[in-house]
Amino acid sequence: EGSVAFMAEAHGRLTGKPGLGFVTRGPGAANAVIGVQTAHLDGTPMILFVGQVPRKNRERGAFQELDLKGLFGSMAKLVMDIDDAARIPEIISRAYRTACSGRPGPVILGLPDDMQLDEVIATPGDLIKPTRSGPSEKALNELKKIIANAQKPLVLIGAKPSTWSQQANDYIQKFIENYNLPVATVFRRQDQFDNGHQNYVGVKGVGNDPKLEEYVDEADVLIIIGAEMTDIETNGYQKYDIPNPRQKLVHISSGHEDIGRVFQADLSIVCDMNEFAKSLSDLKPSIQPSWDDWVKKGHKNYQDFTINKGNMQDADLAGIMKWLSKTLPDDTIVSFGAGNYTQWIQRYFSHNLFGTQVATQSAIMGYSVPAAISAGMLYPEKTILSFAGDGCFLMNGQEIATAIRYNTNVKFIVINNSRYGSIQMHQEKRFPERSIAVELTNPDFAALARAYGIPAMQVKTINDFIETFTELNRTAGPALIEIITDPDVITPSIMLSDLRKG
Repeated sequence: EGSVAFMAEAHGRLTGKPGLGFVTRGPGAANAVIGVQTAHLDGTPMILFVGQVPRKNRERGAFQELDLKGLFGSMAKLVMDIDDAARIPEIISRAYRTACSGRPGPVILGLPDDMQLDEVIATPGDLIKPTRSGPSEKALNELKKIIANAQKPLVLIGAKPSTWSQQANDYIQKFIENYNLPVATVFRRQDQFDNGHQNYVGVKGVGNDPKLEEYVDEADVLIIIGAEMTDIETNGYQKYDIPNPRQKLVHISSGHEDIGRVFQADLSIVCDMNEFAKSLSDLKPSIQPSWDDWVKKGHKNYQDFTINKGNMQDADLAGIMKWLSKTLPDDTIVSFGAGNYTQWIQRYFSHNLFGTQVATQSAIMGYSVPAAISAGMLYPEKTILSFAGDGCFLMNGQEIATAIRYNTNVKFIVINNSRYGSIQMHQEKRFPERSIAVELTNPDFAALARAYGIPAMQVKTINDFIETFTELNRTAGPALIEIITDPDVITPSIMLSDLRKG
């Protein structure tokens, strides 16, 4: 059920339409909680149908009985049981509209066991078309004034993926070029602007470029498109003054919930994100801005930060990511879960098209395998990469069986350092050489994959990886590569042994 919820979330993320999941009551619903929370935190439309005890047995402690509102109430937009089968069209229509409107999110519908046997006459509901509203002309004029008075403006993009599109990417790029603005993306939203564009200055997330941090500090105007301004984007809420940042702040979001939660903006706009992007594409400055040096500085910093300084003789993850990014088609979809291994992906894998990065801002372990399979079922013609650390893969690696059943073209890449590296890093920072409960006893992941019936190999160097991946990628269908990495290399910038020295 956990994988069901992750797959439904990934479907909603990639299509903008609710992913549907069906789970049994009690333990089935409990297993789906993390996927529902993911949809809540990432603003993804989802409808989860949960089996329920017969209506006559409610609150009697019946087999696997569970209070759905008590469990999901804090994370779902709507939780209700369908007690009357004749109301199914009404409630399903409401569920779709609720899941997709404003700030999208999950809806939970309980299906009592006896209700499912009722015979009724009902008319199916019509196609649901959520309301889409754009920004007001007044708000756009105010935005133009703020930009015109800026000395060092910066755009930060991080919309909920389900509210965005490739067309929005194109519209925003036109706006950026019209004004010659520098643009960064936020944590796990890198595919919302072409990373190769001359105005792109990097990612504001985890494992940041120190020069990007300085660059953001220099900016006098911040235009936040879709991002929530959480502790990730704001360095633990320390980067900007609360509640009123010293910078001029413009904040655009699809939902009122994300506006003014911590930081009060000089201009707030709540509207459909695609409509907003379209409106921006029509804006043009009355006087051509003179920000060339400012933009070039940011882009050069980004280029310098993503230079690979690795060694071809070891499992150089930076080199592997850059090689994959350069070699594979632009529409290759990359999924990953949580752990330090993700820093190499986010730093060195370049995205040019929207919908090519499938990863949660809530950083969920076990997400990448089911999410990649969901993407593979949606887009059988595309190459899908599922990255997972060894600990991350162990959470839902059994879904290889699902990948085989549906013959999805997913290439699973397991990055194995035999530990929970992120946890060990934080322990070693505070208590050098006193880490606990972080080392793992792993199987041979390649042998495990072969036991499922898919081709799989273990590699220890970048050259071996390139040769192996090239061979396995010649054939459509699932395959797995296990990369053995040095546990001392804990992030792209940190050695574990250096942490221990203090």
